[in-house]
Amino acid sequence: MTEDGFMLDDLDRRILNALQIDASQTNNELAASVHASPPTCLRRVKRMVDAGVIQRQVAIVAPEKVGAGLTALVEITLDHQAAERMVEFEALVAGEPAVLQCYRVSPGPDFVLVVQVADMPAYHALAHRLFASHANVRNVRSFFSIHRSKFETRIAL
Repeated sequence: MTEDGFMLDDLDRRILNALQIDASQTNNELAASVHASPPTCLRRVKRMVDAGVIQRQVAIVAPEKVGAGLTALVEITLDHQAAERMVEFEALVAGEPAVLQCYRVSPGPDFVLVVQVADMPAYHALAHRLFASHANVRNVRSFFSIHRSKFETRIAL
């Protein structure tokens, strides 16, 4: 059962696992791989989309092949942590395409961001735009990836 009471059975889990591996397969291919009829499979997928279990289906792009080869993990600490100030910062980074992920964390910094940019000058421009010019950002600590040994989007079910 999910947090909101949505029940996942074994077939739902098989469908989700198959889609996490390859969401581009046809409904007939998916149905065959999970041992269900195509109408059943289509109905189950629609039900999970409607319930928000499947948020979206995307293509995963190799950043280095499209000119976005620098990954930065950025810790952000705000001066003021009131709820409205946290939401304000989240709205700021939500509008920045280079920020792929934003997490509120505890303990330690207030946020951890995953940023994907072309190179160091692009990171400096982003840092100035988002952090240096934002009055409530107290501390920024950046870590730059020199090698990605694992990248997975699949959630174990």
